[in-house]
Amino acid sequence: MQESKVSRRLKETTAPEVNEYIYRPRLEGFADGFDNLGNVNKAHIVMLAEQGLIRGEHAAALAKGVLDMEAAGAGVVPLDPSREDAYFNYEAHLIEQIGTDIGGRLHTGRSRNDILATLDRLRCREVLMDLIDALIQVRQTALNNAEVFATVVMPGYTHLQPAQPITYGYYLSAVEQALERDCKRLTRTLETMNQSPLGAAAFAGTPFDIDRARTAELLGFDGYLDNALDAVGSRDFILESLSHLSLLSVFWSRVAQDYFIWSTHEFSLIDFPDSVAATSSIMPQKKNPTVLEYLKGRTGHIVGLLMGASMSIKGSNFSHTGDANREGTRGFWEAAEESLRCLKLLDLVLRTATPNAGLAVKRAGEDFSTATGLADLIVREADLSFREAHHVVGGVVRMAMDAGMPAHQIDTAMVDACAIEQLGHALNLPAQKVQDCLDPVANVQARSSAGGPSLSSLAPSLQRAGVRLASERQANQARRDRLTAAHDRLQAATKAQAGL
Repeated sequence: MQESKVSRRLKETTAPEVNEYIYRPRLEGFADGFDNLGNVNKAHIVMLAEQGLIRGEHAAALAKGVLDMEAAGAGVVPLDPSREDAYFNYEAHLIEQIGTDIGGRLHTGRSRNDILATLDRLRCREVLMDLIDALIQVRQTALNNAEVFATVVMPGYTHLQPAQPITYGYYLSAVEQALERDCKRLTRTLETMNQSPLGAAAFAGTPFDIDRARTAELLGFDGYLDNALDAVGSRDFILESLSHLSLLSVFWSRVAQDYFIWSTHEFSLIDFPDSVAATSSIMPQKKNPTVLEYLKGRTGHIVGLLMGASMSIKGSNFSHTGDANREGTRGFWEAAEESLRCLKLLDLVLRTATPNAGLAVKRAGEDFSTATGLADLIVREADLSFREAHHVVGGVVRMAMDAGMPAHQIDTAMVDACAIEQLGHALNLPAQKVQDCLDPVANVQARSSAGGPSLSSLAPSLQRAGVRLASERQANQARRDRLTAAHDRLQAATKAQAGL
């Protein structure tokens, strides 16, 4: 009877169904994770040698064997699902190259469990940095166009009803500010998860005198997780990252929905080039917002992946388990890849959308979104409470709507008529001030309080945002530089052990 290829404890070969449906899919990403697995092995070999846990000649052979495999690439490693996963296949090929006695010493003082936990953190670290870079690019595009369109007045909406005039640049500034929080959430997770599980072994440590700080340093971690059980049993950084992507996708879906409405024939506030649209198979006049629909649709998928991961982990024991540490993590990698694609598409949307400036300001002047400005004028000029002014302006708007009159045609006579009806006396507002507050351009520029859409408020806000963005870009590049330096030290230490 044939035995298991990975353990003498198991006296039977792995069932074909297990190989086909569980182990073979695990090997599909072998090439993608090959470099990280090699780096984990190199760090462990260097540490074992420095601690005197393996003899110098064994360390040299191991180091050279791993470096030779690295040079040859992942393609030279035969992948056998009967060996269960990437690590055993890697180890089997290494043993084939340098012998069982020496190759088998690589696993001293560690477990597949802490290797997998380390690989997850290395991969997640790379993914988070990529996501941060992608977000920074989208934010830069939003800021660039916020400056370009800082004075393009358009209606602002609440409840999808005309509310107050804003500018398109002001809207883009708000988008950038919201994305900044998404960026910070991912950054905080990146900073807290950069701790090494390597050396935790199965979950209870090891009797060998290993140096976990050394392997953490060689792999570019900021330290190591103190408790070995937590180190291998926890994937909270995966759920945390996935929850951030869920929040991010919900936001980009809201932005896509705005553009979806604004680009309709009925609104016509925004137009996109034909290169980012699709048409109909039967209706030749159609210009369909394919990118926007994709962005909105993918959000449901990403949120679903968060729920799936949470449910996989919530019923597992707090230790190393396949449902928590394998099934519970797989949704994140998919969500991350999808998020990177969607961020590039969102950048395309923000970069190519063009406001219909003439129509937008015309709409803002006709749709009564300037009415709050008239109420503010009454408060200032007639010394009324805002609530009283609100009632008067509400009557004025009703009068104009009944007469089929646009907002910019409201005059002092209409205001006085409604004031007499509401308050018993006229207000006698200056005619020019009434016209100014109803002019959408002047209305926007009058709202100069902190965070407002006036150019005097928006311009310094954009400048501050640009400074913050540049700082974040430099910080993420500095992280990459530190990891490159750590990898260089790892490579040098491994070559030194190999005598190269």
